[in-house]
Amino acid sequence: MSDTAGVILLAGRIVFAFFFAMAGYRHIVGGADMAGYARGVRFPIPALAPWPAGIWLLGGAVSVGAGIWGDIGALMLIVFLLPAALWFHAFWKAPEDQVQTQTQLFFRNITFIGACIILFGVFAGAGDGLRYTVTQALIDLT
Repeated sequence: MSDTAGVILLAGRIVFAFFFAMAGYRHIVGGADMAGYARGVRFPIPALAPWPAGIWLLGGAVSVGAGIWGDIGALMLIVFLLPAALWFHAFWKAPEDQVQTQTQLFFRNITFIGACIILFGVFAGAGDGLRYTVTQALIDLT
C-alpha cells in the first residue's frame, strides 16, 4: 500500500471512528436517558445502555481509528449495531409518527454494519501491508 493510500484510509478510519466515539460519549454522559429509552422499548437488559455501551463504543472507535487490532474493533461495532438496528430502531413496530425517523436510523445502522464488514476485511486481509496502524490485525485472512 502506498503512503498516499495509507493516509487516505487513515483519514477515513478517523472520520468513521469519530461518529462512534461521540456516540460512546453520549451513552456515558446521558446514561439515565439511554437506560430510560432502553426500558421504554423493553430491551431485556437496559443497564447495558448507559456506560457499558458507551465504553464498548469508545473501545471500538479507538481500535478502528488508531488501528489497534482494528479487525476486532470493527467486529465490536457490529456487535453494537445489530441490536441497535433490530431492537432500538425497529421501524416496523414504531408508531406512525416515528416510522420515518426509525427507518432512517435503522438503515443508517445497516450501512454502518456494511462499512464495518469492509473495514474488518481491510484490517484482516491486508496483513502487514496496511499502513498507519498501531498493531496488526488479530485475525489473519491473508
